[in-house]
Amino acid sequence: MPAPLPRHDDPIVAIATASGRGAIGILRISGRDLSGLIVALCGRRLAPRQATVLPFLGADGAAIDHGLAIHFPAPHSYTGEDVLELQAHGGPVVLQLLLARCLDAAAEARADVDGDAAATPRLARLRLAGPGEFTERAFLNDKLDLAQAEAVADLIDASTEAAARSAVRSLAGAFSERIGALGAQLVELRLLVEATLDFPEEEIEFLERAGARGRLAAAVLQLDAVLATARQGALLRDGIRVVLAGQPNVGKSSLLNALAGAELAIVTPVPGTTRDRIGQTIQIEGVPIHVSDTAGLRESVDEVERIGIARTWSAIDEADVIVFLHDLERIGEAAYDVGESPIGQRLKQASGRVLHVFNKVDAVSARAAATRTGTDGVAISAATGQGLETLRQALLARAGWEAEAEGVFIARARHLEALGRARAHLAEADAQAQVGDAALDLVAEELRMAHDALGEITGAFSADDLLGAIFSRFCIGK
Repeated sequence: MPAPLPRHDDPIVAIATASGRGAIGILRISGRDLSGLIVALCGRRLAPRQATVLPFLGADGAAIDHGLAIHFPAPHSYTGEDVLELQAHGGPVVLQLLLARCLDAAAEARADVDGDAAATPRLARLRLAGPGEFTERAFLNDKLDLAQAEAVADLIDASTEAAARSAVRSLAGAFSERIGALGAQLVELRLLVEATLDFPEEEIEFLERAGARGRLAAAVLQLDAVLATARQGALLRDGIRVVLAGQPNVGKSSLLNALAGAELAIVTPVPGTTRDRIGQTIQIEGVPIHVSDTAGLRESVDEVERIGIARTWSAIDEADVIVFLHDLERIGEAAYDVGESPIGQRLKQASGRVLHVFNKVDAVSARAAATRTGTDGVAISAATGQGLETLRQALLARAGWEAEAEGVFIARARHLEALGRARAHLAEADAQAQVGDAALDLVAEELRMAHDALGEITGAFSADDLLGAIFSRFCIGK
């Protein structure tokens, strides 16, 4: 179960930079009124949104460190509350001293109110921030919607330049604007339907005079366009899981090394050299490709190799694309054919995800390669690099990637699920609309559910457990 949402009336503090040594370390505080804490730490009030060089004071008035302090008064801050950022030297000891001083200074400020901190429960107690709590407060205070808040984490976690650019678009509101435009269309449709239901004596000919069917069709087309773009954004965020599978010694490890451009896997002529999964993330046109080299598929009495083969099948079950590698030099050998073997039968169950790749094209004649590869296979040489670019494009095509458009925004699985539900509700609304005015109550209900599904994306309709699950995956300090 996700962690429950924290108390949002407490001021919070966290170190906002990564652990370890660095040139600069940032400590961030957010709360409803930080004036007393600012004076205790900085010795004076700060001008809003101006970086001020000063000493950060300990309880005895001595400087813990010298650095920059910036005060962002509410509501003009990241969280919508008062925010104080202290930019100090990036040593872990210095930052921990500052963190401890913030907690102590807040306790002193509470006690100064009437001399007894325990007797002033109306004052919130400064505490350490939970994961993602600063961004969560930005969402709760309407500084960001939920899709934008998620884009913050996606930008931090982006593994490619294209993914980072797409996350920036989502953070800037590109995704939310598309969802908002769709929502506005549905609101208009709902108003028309509700008006017809509420005032039947007016004999409003809903389907014809209001052009509702045309509006509904336009909304479906717009939703389909958003869904297509979101699928591209989900690929940029999550990448494609590719498994290199095949019999022993067909060149899987060599292919992994060739795709990665590094010697990651041991390559020998000895069958069964690879006994466990070896993974590497590469990128093709900005799309992360998570490639796993696996143990060769064959019947084995070696217990360790059998465990490796079992893990291979597990990886195959989880993969988006299965690159099943063949050795062009061995095709035609009875002992090598896997077509009707248990291996071949299991692969047929995943045929929609299998990409047949034929290695060692440099070792056979062009005619033999064409004959043995067939029309659907990709011929390559892991040793020379021949055909690797064709293979890269085939991987993208098999995963559904299209050439990146400028408007691609980052998206998550939950966004796709919500868009899919909205699409299904609109389809049902259209079906009910064709029945006539007698089914308008059903049309209204389907439009409402479609609108609610869109609202889940931006957080207009969000349960606390969903928010807890989303923000608990953020880093502390963000």
